[in-house]
Amino acid sequence: MQGLFTDTMHGSIFIFLKRYIENKHDYSTWLRILQNEGLNRIEIPYQMNEVYPISELITIMAEGAQIEEVPYSDFQERFGYFLVPDLLLVFKRFINPDWKTYDMLQYIGSHMHGGIRNENAMTNPPLLHVTKVGKNILILDYYSKRRMAGFAIGIIKGLAKYFQEEENIKVIPATDLLAERVQIRVEFL
Repeated sequence: MQGLFTDTMHGSIFIFLKRYIENKHDYSTWLRILQNEGLNRIEIPYQMNEVYPISELITIMAEGAQIEEVPYSDFQERFGYFLVPDLLLVFKRFINPDWKTYDMLQYIGSHMHGGIRNENAMTNPPLLHVTKVGKNILILDYYSKRRMAGFAIGIIKGLAKYFQEEENIKVIPATDLLAERVQIRVEFL
């Protein structure tokens, strides 16, 4: 999957992916993935506030999915779910401390993604359009050539866990998770 994109991803996501792989497996698994894929990130490791080619992230995640013997979108979801506490810690300056899952989803595109874009013009988080359908349903329209909607679903579920709302939230993808445009329905029970 390497070489698909020329765009970049914030270094924090690479750091979180490394932590995920080390947590699920071990450091040697991380090193083996980098070596197998010809990524020179042992001597020149990923840095938190830099940007890196998205192709490297996709390559590492695809290899991780093979190691875990799960579909690529499932690996994305597991990774997204895992990184939520770190993500909220690193980007807390963009988040109102009174928010819960509903508010986080409603404002993630404008506040978190917008803040990240303002801090580093080289980053380009996916476009998210959120529509309220009544008072208990949000429709997230995710658009990205990266095709990482599984990652977004993992983050949504991770937020629900973080805010202790897992039992009260239902996440339903309405389209193929590997499409460029994916609609995700989130019901708050």
